[in-house]
Amino acid sequence: MDGRGALRHYILVGLGFALMVAALYMVFIYVPTDKNTGAVQRIFYFHVPLAWIGFLAFFVVFVCSILYLTKRDIKWDVIATASAEVGVVFTSLVLLTGSIWAKAAWGIWWTWDARLTATLVLWFTYVAYLLVRHYVTEDSQRARLSAVLGIVGFIDVPIVALAVMLWRTQHPGAMIFEGGLAPSMLATLIVCIAAFTVFYIILVTQSTRLKNMETDIRDIKNSKID
Repeated sequence: MDGRGALRHYILVGLGFALMVAALYMVFIYVPTDKNTGAVQRIFYFHVPLAWIGFLAFFVVFVCSILYLTKRDIKWDVIATASAEVGVVFTSLVLLTGSIWAKAAWGIWWTWDARLTATLVLWFTYVAYLLVRHYVTEDSQRARLSAVLGIVGFIDVPIVALAVMLWRTQHPGAMIFEGGLAPSMLATLIVCIAAFTVFYIILVTQSTRLKNMETDIRDIKNSKID
């Protein structure tokens, strides 16, 4: 990492740290407790940003997969892989926080609700993406198959996003866009989304850098063997 790259990294980390501290303050101190569901409603300020990052991560996979198939430049495959890994982690947390919230709100940990089911399918799809990357050993074939799966898998993202409008569902509707949030709640949610977005960028950037270093090391070893 050169001097400018290091400076950008430190600025991004500093911004992420400041946003995360602000987000935690707003979630646990600033925003009022919901009258109907109580303190458990604060999961909302983590659940929604986690879902947003999952969508963002898989969108990046989608775009980078298209770019790889059209340009055959390995850098797009590397970015897609890094974003998919982060997306799977965040989607796992979406399912976990959603289950905790469902237990408090509905009295059950899980129901085959349209949005929940579509989210689980999305999670399985990108877990399969990572498995393809793990088990296919030939580089170009692995990148090609992963790219196809990354593009096809993204079809489920708008299904998850629109599920509450397409089907009758227990999942809460689009409160954000329907004006159902108080100004303090909306401000808190925006800060949380910003904090998680910066965190996502840091994770993908660092993961991409590490994967490129691994490739360079492997190439050096192979050249010595030859």
